[in-house]
Amino acid sequence: MDAWLTARVSEPAVLVTVAIVEGSGPREPGARMLVTARGQHDTIGGGHLEMCAVEVSRAMLKSAASGAVASPRLERYALGPTLGQCCGGVVHLAFELVDASLADVLEALRARRREDNWRLSAIDGPPCAVLLDADGAAVAGTPGNPPECDRERGTHVMRDQAGRSWLVDPCLAPRAHLVLFGAGHVGAALVRTLGELPCTVTWVDEREDMFPAEVPANVTIEATDMPEACVAAAPPNASYLVMTHSHALDQRLCEAILARADVGWFGLIGSDTKRVQFERRMAARGLPQERIEQMVCPIGLPGIRSKLPAAIAASVCAQLLMVWEDQFRTPI
Repeated sequence: MDAWLTARVSEPAVLVTVAIVEGSGPREPGARMLVTARGQHDTIGGGHLEMCAVEVSRAMLKSAASGAVASPRLERYALGPTLGQCCGGVVHLAFELVDASLADVLEALRARRREDNWRLSAIDGPPCAVLLDADGAAVAGTPGNPPECDRERGTHVMRDQAGRSWLVDPCLAPRAHLVLFGAGHVGAALVRTLGELPCTVTWVDEREDMFPAEVPANVTIEATDMPEACVAAAPPNASYLVMTHSHALDQRLCEAILARADVGWFGLIGSDTKRVQFERRMAARGLPQERIEQMVCPIGLPGIRSKLPAAIAASVCAQLLMVWEDQFRTPI
């Protein structure tokens, strides 16, 4: 996830941002990639569009290497007439050489990925980059007073009172959070896939030795013999996925999750038979039927019958994406 940000490059680079999309485009405003002379990290999509963006970026790098000033710029691409692409829309790309100020902003962003931030960069005139926190205070970048911006909008271009153009680029913390119980084969496959998605994951298991040595940056491990406490500690509207090694533990976790009134989504791995058994037990313990019906079991998309861990993970991740996009009304 966010390879444009997490990549540690030791050579000059250009940050490319989708600033404006008019009509249909391959990626949404705010999509980004980092281009170096020998490679790139992440994608703005679009095939020919991305190839053109890489060419412009490398021309900027070559110009900067010769001692010329590689000023930020905004380029307009008509996908149909100019690039021969069937999307038919118009995409405006911002190109920024990663100078000391922008490097400072990116370093701060890496440390603040679980907080809301707004990146402001001048895209005409001298380079100027600044990072704002949720209160609008500057936390990194070029010293000075950044212009007032609309932080209720997505990525966009604005003009300040002096007529200078700025890229306003929200870099928000992921809204989707999953509490995943179980570090078995399916849990591990899920974590590998979720590591590429804009979400955060709390991965819970009693068996500390089951966790891999390394996990994606958006995953937090909780090795605990009191997994129910992780239910209580979860943020409001979190998603929960239960797939432990023990049906008795599954049962306790189900009851703890359904006791919360602010569950965003809840899935339990298992068959229709397991669901019936768990429903009967929870009803006998006094859980209301309308709460029990919130439990999704079996999990995954209908029609995918493979029980390979990777297949289950792909199916469940697709299901979670559908849930999260509907929950947060925005593409994940």
